[in-house]
Parts: sequence; C-alpha cells; structure tokens
Amino acid sequence: MTDIRVLVVDDDFRVAGLHRDAVAARAGFIALEPARTVGEARAVIAAHAPDLLLADVYLPDGDGVELVRSAGVDAFVLSAATDAATVRRAFTAGALAYLVKPFDTRVLAERLDRYARYRNLLSSARPLSQDDIDRAASVVRGEREGPSLARSATEQTVLAALGSDEASATEVAERIGVSRATAQRHLTALAERGLVHVSLRYGSTGRPEHRFRVGP
Repeated sequence: MTDIRVLVVDDDFRVAGLHRDAVAARAGFIALEPARTVGEARAVIAAHAPDLLLADVYLPDGDGVELVRSAGVDAFVLSAATDAATVRRAFTAGALAYLVKPFDTRVLAERLDRYARYRNLLSSARPLSQDDIDRAASVVRGEREGPSLARSATEQTVLAALGSDEASATEVAERIGVSRATAQRHLTALAERGLVHVSLRYGSTGRPEHRFRVGP
C-alpha cells in the first residue's frame, strides 16, 4: 500500500505543528504542510490530493465540518467543541473520528494506525463480503474485530449441519439449503479459525475432494 498523505487543517500553528509531527512519526504516513484556513485547505486538496484530513471545526474563514462534508476526502475532526450538536454534525458530514482537544498525541497515533488498517481492508480488488465490510467498520471505530452477526448465524448452521459427521461442501450445502459456494466459504472461514478440520480424500472418480469435520 502506498503512503497515506495527511493534511492538518488548524489555524493554531503550534497545535497544527504538533499534529503534523505526530503524523510524520508514523510509518506509512506522509504529513503535508498544514493549512490554516478553509481556503488554504481547498487549495492543498486540489494540488496534492491528501488521503486524510485532520480538521478543526472553527477556522478563520469558515466551518471545518463543512469542509469535511464537501471535500470528498476521509477525515477526522479534531476540536475543542464538545457540544452534542457539533459532534453529530461532524459524523453526519462523514468524519471517521472525533477527537476532543487537547489530547495526547499517542491517541492520534493510535487512530492513525486504525485508519491504516481500515484502508488496507478496503483496498482489495475483489468484491467485498459483508464480513470484510463489518471488519473494516469495526477497525476504524476501535471495536474488537469479529465475524458479523449474519455470518455467525450462518456458521452456526454450518456447524450444526456437520454435527459429528464428515462432509463435503456440497453435502453441507444440500443439508442447509445454500449454494455450494456459500457453504465452501463458511467452511473455509471456520477452518481458518481452527473450528473445523479439513482433509483431502479421493472419490470413486479419482478426483480429490475436501472433507470437513468439527474439531481441530
């Protein structure tokens, strides 16, 4: 993955410098020179196409939340404003995080690391599964990663269908009424987590077939 370009937008040059330095200290990130106004930020966005904005709310020539809404760029809002209306407005505008100033730069570093993982999860060229999307959303929010509820329910059905038997993906699919591809996907995910054991058997036609059973 290419380095993530970050633009800090804050009219306090000392605060902007601290945030810029926190970004520059993280591997995989490039800190652009901070912008002090909405106008400067729009010029930098047009010229350098940052991947992430770190925007204050109150700027000399406008509203940082409106900048986030209109910029079409991923953003965190970094502000001393703690009223619920402003926080709601920031999230409605598309902010991925809201950090209340002042904060320890380690908090920003941790959020940047989460953002890098979020981008990595959503950089696949293949179509994303619901679990991929849920995992990315969990990462950026700092939640514990885990399978989505929908997937968990299906996996429980798959495990119940296996019972104490050994079966192929085709047999499991027939037992629970899903496509073979769906059964195979969930069986593979269960195997990756050590909940299902996979073995290779040769059938009467001589073609190898994966067989699954509950257990390591």
